[in-house]
Amino acid sequence: MSKWVYGFGNGAAEGDAGMKNLLGGKGANLAEMSNLGLPVPPGFTIPTEVCTWYYDHDKTYPADLAAQVEAALAEVGRLTGRAFGDKVNPLLVSVRSGARVSMPGMMDTVLNLGLNDETVKAMAVSSGDERFAYDSYRRFIQMYGDVVLGVDHHSFEEILQEVKDEAGHVLDTELSAAELAGIIERFKDLVAEELGRPFPQDPMEQLWGAISAVFSSWMTARAQTYRRLHDIPASWGTAVNVQAMVFGNMGETSATGVAFTRNPSTGEKALYGEFLVNAQGEDVVAGIRTPQDITEKARIEAASDRPSMERLMPEAYAEFIRICDRLEAHYRDMQDLEFTIERGKLWMLQTRSGKRTAKAALKIAVDMAAEGLITEKEAVLRVEPSALDQLLHPTIDPKAERKIFVTGLPASPGAACGAIVFTSEEAEQAKAAGRKVILVRVETSPEDIHGMHAAEGILTSRGGMTSHAAVVARGMGKPCVSGAGSLRIDYRNGTVSAGGKVLEKGQIVTIDGSTGQVLIGEVPMLQPSLSGDFATLMVWADAGRRMKVRANAETPADARVARDFGAEGIGLCRTEHMFFDGERILAVREMILSSTEEGRRAALAKLLPMQRNDFLQIFEIMKGLPVTIRLLDPPLHEFLPHSDAEIAEVAAAMGVSADKLRERAMELAEFNPMLGHRGCRLLVSYPEIAEMQARAIFEAAVEAGKRTGAPVVPEVMVPLVGLKAELDLVRGRIDAMAKAVASETGTAIDYQVGTMVELPRAALRAGEIAEAAEFFSFGTNDLTQTTFGISRDDASSFLGTYQQKGLIEQDPFVSLDREGVGELISIAAERGRKTRPDIKLGICGEHGGDPSSIHFCESVDLDYVSCSPFRVPIARLAAAQAALKRS
Repeated sequence: MSKWVYGFGNGAAEGDAGMKNLLGGKGANLAEMSNLGLPVPPGFTIPTEVCTWYYDHDKTYPADLAAQVEAALAEVGRLTGRAFGDKVNPLLVSVRSGARVSMPGMMDTVLNLGLNDETVKAMAVSSGDERFAYDSYRRFIQMYGDVVLGVDHHSFEEILQEVKDEAGHVLDTELSAAELAGIIERFKDLVAEELGRPFPQDPMEQLWGAISAVFSSWMTARAQTYRRLHDIPASWGTAVNVQAMVFGNMGETSATGVAFTRNPSTGEKALYGEFLVNAQGEDVVAGIRTPQDITEKARIEAASDRPSMERLMPEAYAEFIRICDRLEAHYRDMQDLEFTIERGKLWMLQTRSGKRTAKAALKIAVDMAAEGLITEKEAVLRVEPSALDQLLHPTIDPKAERKIFVTGLPASPGAACGAIVFTSEEAEQAKAAGRKVILVRVETSPEDIHGMHAAEGILTSRGGMTSHAAVVARGMGKPCVSGAGSLRIDYRNGTVSAGGKVLEKGQIVTIDGSTGQVLIGEVPMLQPSLSGDFATLMVWADAGRRMKVRANAETPADARVARDFGAEGIGLCRTEHMFFDGERILAVREMILSSTEEGRRAALAKLLPMQRNDFLQIFEIMKGLPVTIRLLDPPLHEFLPHSDAEIAEVAAAMGVSADKLRERAMELAEFNPMLGHRGCRLLVSYPEIAEMQARAIFEAAVEAGKRTGAPVVPEVMVPLVGLKAELDLVRGRIDAMAKAVASETGTAIDYQVGTMVELPRAALRAGEIAEAAEFFSFGTNDLTQTTFGISRDDASSFLGTYQQKGLIEQDPFVSLDREGVGELISIAAERGRKTRPDIKLGICGEHGGDPSSIHFCESVDLDYVSCSPFRVPIARLAAAQAALKRS
């Protein structure tokens, strides 16, 4: 017979803290506290395996579960001296969820289960407090009616408020036993009217209804959304915990509360929490009554005139402090606790590792290492890398009022405020005039680079987490909300609308790139501060890290930010991003639209000094650290002029007619530009481009080496290679230019030539390509596109459905697809090393800043990851954790 029930209580348990996957976090920790001999009301856990069974078998249960539940109930009754359903001495229980990771507020709870018209009378007699008994029954019907029977919670609240208003009461605690009995009858009438059947009186029927409700809540919309946001698989399921009730609503010597052993906002080593006298657990979080401070110190700081638990219940307080210290030392982490005091006796209802801000996580980890509770290695492993985003960008003040205009995807973290503008030109003009703006677009394109750079933040109605706007914004460290599907943008009239609200150009909005919310007006913000704890943890992380961390950067500003955040070089310098400024894009268009090599070279001659200066500045900032420069890799359509005004401008510069130029642009138009004339294909067709860029690189390297005294070893990367012959051809031009510059300057340049592996063919033929490449950089954005055959800019329209249906767990553009794309990377790494054992291997796609993807990179022994400058600290910590977990 399978074991479906695990008991705990009276100093013993059938589980422990190590059984979270089976018992869920709450059940495992209740068992652990019982084993420690702490005062835990007895109970039992129905494990996560039953949740899996429940959904795999059309919401039914294993045949032998009922008998095991009845036996466990009898044992809880024996330990408490009560019996479930007994009309003289009834046992009441709570029924709570408990997944293996905490999902606060996402699933359902039922308290006071077992009460009915008979047992409530017995409770009144046994407790000696009629009001308490009827208050508990009122609470039970309201909670069970809402959670299990589906009667609207507000319908119960309306009845409760009506009675209080008629009697002149403000608080629930002012209701008499008789008034509560009247409310109960009205509650039961409401249930019968709504459902066409009476409120269930059979305690076993009540229990199975509550158990089924908890399991069903695993698949509610809110729980599914929470799991999707926190990458929690649906297959994990939840456990159900059935536990003897203890009562915080038995008068002035009873109370209930929640506490953290350290401050979850700041990390300060001080008890943080609140409690309520004569209350049950839901009262603390419901906000109906004002909670009281637990410690006298906190009461004084809050200037409260309500007594603290320390003063009001000193014996229970002293025991609670002892238990807090013991649990923190036992778990070696800050604990989140729930407790009840029943007529002076303290009971522990829950302990778990407390959720905390990034600032608090850093302080707690560093402090605990200093206190000897954990090692420096454990401290590094304790901080969630992605949480560091909170420290690297401005955030909205949590106390600020939020007037939500629209909600989209949290595409790039941080907060920004500014006036609405609809074009990149407006953004640039506003920046020049000293005004802050938010660029609002249906979607962005590479031609919006200058506007995105000028804006404080970006808002788009289309696109996902890996759209152009999202990727570029993250690289710039600018907040971005993308894919706000209900947003309607009217460029002609200069308005944007959502949910019946209309805003005009120039109106102020605040975007929160960490939540996806767009707020009306200017909202107060908190500026980031990289504390001493941050620096300390980074030192420890770097000591445990194997992989290097570089940055994707193509401007001096990006390069400086990267160095400030600890980047060890540049892993991707996208040269096409350097070409979108006004005079440059004109020269690029001249070059592309020219029908002769002579015309192209004339245009490139204008670009050469600009490119050389770009590279010189970056080389100087990096001072001898490696810099990987990717040769031109745009789809041609991104540079082609589209409007009549743009065509006329280029035609005038080239001395040709606008009509002739328009014909040439139409000749170059492509049906699928992302798979068209770009990357090395452009360099094969127009080798003079590679020559110009190589010359600019080598001339800048010579000059930077002289200025800094640190020799520059540039890494020249040829994009989109699928054939070794392509790389051979382009490399020939690069090598020839290196010789020419060495001859002209008298300085030989040490350099490397490699390729970006972003096509499945390149991965499969990596052994052959490595004959001509000294390094591979995996461009996982395009490699994911070409492996799946989907566009990252369009994927958001259906990948969400794939996740909801369980076809994929994560968006492959956000977190690397290990089975498909990952296997191609593994194959390329293995075959590349076989040909060239010292080949340098890195990753420079968006995945280079994703902690889960970084763990994969460690597993295949890549030499470095490269990410946006603002994600460098995240990558450093994630790389350290990957190495430490592997060691």
